[in-house]
Amino acid sequence: MPKGILRLYPDLDGKVAIVTGSTSGIGKAVAVKLAMQGVRVVVNGTNKKRGGEIVSYIRSFGGEAVFVPANVSDPAHVIGLVNCTVDSFGRLDIACNNAGNEGRGFDTHNYEEDVWDSTIGLNLTGVFLCMKYQLKQLVQQYESTQDRAFNGAIVNMSSIAGLVGGASPAYNASKHGVIGLTKQAALDYAKYNIRVNAVCPAVTKTPMIERFINTDPSVVEKWQSMHPIGRFAESDEVASSVVWLLSSQSSFVTGSSIPVDGGWTAQ
Repeated sequence: MPKGILRLYPDLDGKVAIVTGSTSGIGKAVAVKLAMQGVRVVVNGTNKKRGGEIVSYIRSFGGEAVFVPANVSDPAHVIGLVNCTVDSFGRLDIACNNAGNEGRGFDTHNYEEDVWDSTIGLNLTGVFLCMKYQLKQLVQQYESTQDRAFNGAIVNMSSIAGLVGGASPAYNASKHGVIGLTKQAALDYAKYNIRVNAVCPAVTKTPMIERFINTDPSVVEKWQSMHPIGRFAESDEVASSVVWLLSSQSSFVTGSSIPVDGGWTAQ
């Protein structure tokens, strides 16, 4: 283990996780934090080079990880992702559905249909497809063992844009939709001891935000001023909330959409 890292969640040791969109940003931080807790991690994304680098890093401190490239908006890819997880590690226990993009700006009357389709396809349909096939595997495991103590957990990545307005039409719609999917799945799968929650970060320092910094620094300055804490979130801070929700320390939490927002939605 890297020096100074503690295993805060011993119940996660040996679990198997899928983390989508984990080649950078929040997803990468989640994958690494889970691996540091002894979780066997399936890293996912479309960039094979970055995926391989993250797997190598996890293995460098004794963690277990594999990289499975997949576009989560494609059902065949998602089925393959879940199958590869089971082939690699024998089962699935937990998942973080993080893959997404920011869409682009524009008011609704100027919004481009192809941008709508691609953003909804990745941010919302992608989460639906991942949950669909992850839950199939989790239910199958539950029914095959009848282990009433089995505690599967899924965390979906929403956003403060899933709680309030202020982003693009497609981004807001997709992130509100993720919360709706999360609540419904939490109700449907509680009987299988599977918990489903969402995390709603405010602006987080990721490559996505770096693109805005390079193109429109004034917008970034405005966004930063909207956080009462006075800064953007770090990926590790958001990832810490995800790992807690995936652990047994949050065993009575399901159907929740937790803001990790520096006070944004308290205003």
